[in-house]
Amino acid sequence: MSLKLDRDIGQIVKKLKGIGKQAVAVYGQEINQILDSRCQVKNRIEHSLDGMLDFCFDEDMLVLYKKLCRYYYGIDQSAATSYVYAYRDMWDLNGSKNKKRNKRR
Repeated sequence: MSLKLDRDIGQIVKKLKGIGKQAVAVYGQEINQILDSRCQVKNRIEHSLDGMLDFCFDEDMLVLYKKLCRYYYGIDQSAATSYVYAYRDMWDLNGSKNKKRNKRR
């Protein structure tokens, strides 16, 4: 039973990685369009960041996410900061441990 479970989990992980790479390709084009056109449309940028966040387990997506957050910071600092915190809440396990330590002090 354990070997089957391991194999099933391995297949799921492999599929997730593939989906993550597909998302990088799609969002990469969108981010390049936003940056190249110097888009200032907050809804478009936030829609992209919202969708990208689910795929930030992929390092290439994280690079794109950070790139768009940095760009967005020049447009709306508060909103961009909230996206950084959204990433940390969802994916940054080490950061959450540090937050707990800081609360104890």
